[in-house]
Amino acid sequence: MSSPSDSLLSLVPVVPVVVLDDLDHAVPVARALVAGGLPVIELTLRTPVALDAIAAISAEVPDILVGAGTITSPELVSRAVRAGAQFLVSPGTTPALLREMAGSGVPFLPGTATVSEAMAVLEAGLSEMKFFPAEASGGAAYLKSLASPLPAARFCPTGGITAATAPSYLSLPNVGCVGGSWLTPADALAAGAWDRVATLAGEAAALRA
Repeated sequence: MSSPSDSLLSLVPVVPVVVLDDLDHAVPVARALVAGGLPVIELTLRTPVALDAIAAISAEVPDILVGAGTITSPELVSRAVRAGAQFLVSPGTTPALLREMAGSGVPFLPGTATVSEAMAVLEAGLSEMKFFPAEASGGAAYLKSLASPLPAARFCPTGGITAATAPSYLSLPNVGCVGGSWLTPADALAAGAWDRVATLAGEAAALRA
């Protein structure tokens, strides 16, 4: 059985992982990412405005695929989808969370950090998953070592990855894309420096394996 998230790993080389504290930044940052050539955004559910930001982007920026990250409970799945999330990403995976995401009707990337967790996701019939926290969990070298024993698994590593280290991940056969927070620095958001965000997105869009 193929994963419902196959297309997520092939849309862009870098999925922007964005933390928003100000709802007014949601639409401009999404438009800046699209302008830079990255029509995908993962909004983390770490702030009070995150769900409203997903709803605003879903309504006002039709050119971008908007997803919800930091899905840590089954209850958050339905809330994110109701807000307009078109895909889901979890930092880790439990049986209950995996069942809820599988029944959500949208693509998703369940989080893994160990061989056993990756095997559990594969046993559930899914081949596409998040690897988090990537740098702290062994980085590109760790993922490279998984390619032989787990050839069916494909990853979107996220966590601590930078523009400088992204190519080492993207060169691996079992990595489809990476997640990056460097595209939307907090100071750029605070200053409304949307041209800077667009430039960073353009540089990331040009990264290839």
